[in-house]
Amino acid sequence: MQINAVRDTPTDPAQVPTLHRWSVADFYRMAETGLIRERDRMELIEGELIDMAPIGSRHAYQVDRLVELIYAARAQCMLPFMLRCQGPVRLSTWSEPLPDIALIRPGNYSTAHPGPNDVLLIIEVADSTLKYDRDVKLALYARHDIPEVWLIDLQQDLLTQYRDPTPQGYRRSCVAAASDVVEPAALPGLCVKLSELFAG
Repeated sequence: MQINAVRDTPTDPAQVPTLHRWSVADFYRMAETGLIRERDRMELIEGELIDMAPIGSRHAYQVDRLVELIYAARAQCMLPFMLRCQGPVRLSTWSEPLPDIALIRPGNYSTAHPGPNDVLLIIEVADSTLKYDRDVKLALYARHDIPEVWLIDLQQDLLTQYRDPTPQGYRRSCVAAASDVVEPAALPGLCVKLSELFAG
């Protein structure tokens, strides 16, 4: 008796199932119908819904501290800006991440979230999510021409500045020491002392 093997994986590419890609409009329709609740922390990345990790106490504290330091330095900044804390940035039809902090151009965003042209700086604070922030979100920001990203690694108390975006990633990166003062290229005068951020 001949037994034919059953293949678990189709050999014909046409038979391989594809994932459904969600748009930002789909995302909001799901929220309107109750499929996604307001307390569900999700972001849309290239058409995929990503559950966000719970915010730990140190992560929350460092974000709060950054907000304080940015506002304290605001008077010395040569250009106006708005600060958005853990609010959406709409990068495309398929991507709407929730960065920890976004410094954006002044404007009325009551009818639409800021887009790539509105963003001056994005700051991501990473503890358990460092690999995701570095490998997925950083690449996403570069592809959408976000001019500068600061990635803060809470495991090592390091801040890395990324500048000069290209579709393949950022051309320049610089790791700042804990004693350094960092300043966004688009907001001269907005200086943040890392000794004050990482203290305690």
